[in-house]
Amino acid sequence: MSITIGKLAGFCGGVINSINKTNELLDKYDELFCLGELVHNKQVVEELESKGLIFIDDLSQVAYGSKVIIRAHGVPSSVYEYALSNQIELFDLTCPKVLAIHELAKGLVEEGYFIILIAQKDHPEAIGTISFCGVNSMIFESEKDLDELKQFYIKSGLNKVAVISQTTFSVSKFETYCGLIEDSFDDVEVHNTICMATSKRQEETEKLSKKVDAMIIIGGANSSNTKKLYEISSKNNDNTFIIQTVDELLDKDFSMYGEIGVMAGASTPKKSIDDVVEYLKGVNK
Repeated sequence: MSITIGKLAGFCGGVINSINKTNELLDKYDELFCLGELVHNKQVVEELESKGLIFIDDLSQVAYGSKVIIRAHGVPSSVYEYALSNQIELFDLTCPKVLAIHELAKGLVEEGYFIILIAQKDHPEAIGTISFCGVNSMIFESEKDLDELKQFYIKSGLNKVAVISQTTFSVSKFETYCGLIEDSFDDVEVHNTICMATSKRQEETEKLSKKVDAMIIIGGANSSNTKKLYEISSKNNDNTFIIQTVDELLDKDFSMYGEIGVMAGASTPKKSIDDVVEYLKGVNK
């Protein structure tokens, strides 16, 4: 058995930055909160909890003057307003690429665009980004949203459309949906705001999954970019497995596969990848 690990498997730059800065803050302050999961990975969250980080779901859960981290996915604009009025000190660890989209959205609003955010509607990043897109905007998740989108656009009274995307959205779906939107509206300006690291990781997964006998995708259960990798691999390789930790492989027989590919989402720590590789090497003995 041979094992090929994706070159882009694991932590992206934004995640590394968020985790490193969080650890620095934990060393500095006795009490520190984080609004939502810093990143979508159970192992990372549990490690930070063990160091004293307290995770909350809403700023109303903390007292005046508390110190709160904003997670890598970003938050709605209302969070900043609430923190200011309640003297809560924020440490904004939103991924710089997400913050850039927020700024882009605010500019498009000022220029009079109807904004379409191609994204997963319930994803924290999408919930945060759409709050910067003004009242004349809508999240587009799939083809079934097209009729509602047309009606909403007509009601807006605007005459031009701008398209942006969640950073971790599927590249192929983004391109497909942009085609639908461009066919449905006259004046469309497309901004491909999918993170380059996400795009490259998806491309590598596409190629690797076609070459190997089986694929293992490692990542958090609620990680959007990990799910996209699984979807891509599954289309090319029927023997695709998605896991959070190596324990989920123990009841599976990999001895029948000559070559196995391993890819991991942007929030997956190196240890999770190493554990899987070591397990596979043990099967190979």
